[in-house]
Parts: sequence; structure tokens; C-alpha cells
Amino acid sequence: MNIIEISGLSHSYADGHIGLQQINLTIARGSFVVLAGANGAGKSTLLKHLNGLLKPLAGTVRLNGVPVEDDLLRARRMVGMVFQDADSQIVGETVYDDAAFGPENLNWPREKITESVAAALDLVGLEAMAERSPHLLSGGEKRRLAIAGVLAMQPEVIVLDEPFANLDYDGVRQILAQIVALHKAGTTIIVCVHDLEKVLAHADRLIILQEGRIAADGPPHQVVLEAEAYGVRLPAAVRLGGVVESWLR
Repeated sequence: MNIIEISGLSHSYADGHIGLQQINLTIARGSFVVLAGANGAGKSTLLKHLNGLLKPLAGTVRLNGVPVEDDLLRARRMVGMVFQDADSQIVGETVYDDAAFGPENLNWPREKITESVAAALDLVGLEAMAERSPHLLSGGEKRRLAIAGVLAMQPEVIVLDEPFANLDYDGVRQILAQIVALHKAGTTIIVCVHDLEKVLAHADRLIILQEGRIAADGPPHQVVLEAEAYGVRLPAAVRLGGVVESWLR
């Protein structure tokens, strides 16, 4: 069953730059999708249409059959977004307050907020830091807090835009482990990356954008062979004739 259905989606910016051109795309519930492409290919622009952060010039995005624009609150609860700059998502004075921000804005009962936030912080391993200032966290911990803030709203889809940016090896492994665990629990995952090396082993689909259009789409082991033609760096293992292995091994 498809949880996301995109038909004829186009977008242009105020300066006239075309961000997306006639995107037609469906994403199955429970899938793990990697979205790749060169800078300016339209990746972030596409992601921001999934919960109404951007309004299309033409076309429709449907979540479980309902157009995003028909109910933005529903869309933003269904699709949680974790942006590249974790600091831009920090709004609370404590780790707990930050994770509670989303549920509070959904006007949930206090008991439900407390329960959901506690579960989210536990899932990302930050429950012991609940009273700490978010600004004192490491880069990897801030990214995990951003994920917790999204998880606390109990989304059906989690979208991560360059989740490994500016993280060291241990930080990458921590975030990757969280993403894989969420997928195994049934969450639909969409990850936007420049570096396929870190995440490709866990994906069941690779989509490559070029100049606002879908250039390639299919099983990762097949589509990755076309990556360089569209400005995406080929993983070293593939270049050497092997397969991309998980960083979690």
C-alpha cells in the first residue's frame, strides 16, 4: 500500500528558478528510500512538499489518499522532518522541553505528551539527559534530539535531510542505528544524502534527481551503477566491483 502518492508535482521559486518538474512518484508504506542527486537537483525542495512546507506550482502530494493542502496539521504529524542543521530545530531550554515542542503544538493532553516524549527520548538514548540544555549536546546528540522531537509526534513517515552531515564516525553510526531501528519498527524512512556509502546497504529503493526530475529509480544495487552519470559519487566498494556493506557491522 502506498503511503505517499505524488502526481504532476512542479515547483518554482520567486526568482523564477525551477525546483521540480512534473514529479510522479509513489512510496510504499514501510519502505526505506534513499534520495540522491547533485547540489541543486531538487532533493530538499521535493522533501518540503511532503508536509506542506512548500506549496506546489502544480500537482498534488497525497498522504494515505488525502492531499497535503487539505489538512496541513495532519500532514505535519504524519510526516516528520529532520533537517541537516540540528541547531535550527532546537527550541527548548531543556532536552525534554525541546522534544515536547511538537506534541504541545498539536494540543495533546499533558499525560499523552509526557508518555510520548519519554518514549522518544528513551528510543534515541537521551532519557538520562532530559534536563540538560540542548546547546551542551554534541553534534550527534543534537541530531538524535531532533529525531526524538519528530518521534514524539508519532509520525508514520520520517524524512531525514543529510542526517550524517558534519558527524564523526561514531556519530554517523549512532544516527544510522537509530534510522535502521525505526525502519525495522515499521516506520517509512526517506533519507536524502550526498554520500551513498553510509546508508545504501539498508535501503530498498534508490531515487536519483537531476534538474528537478527523476533521473533514475529502482533497487539500490542497480540504480547505484548510474549514480556518477547524474553527479552522485559512486561508493568505493561499487567502484571496486563489490557491494556496499553496512557501517553497523
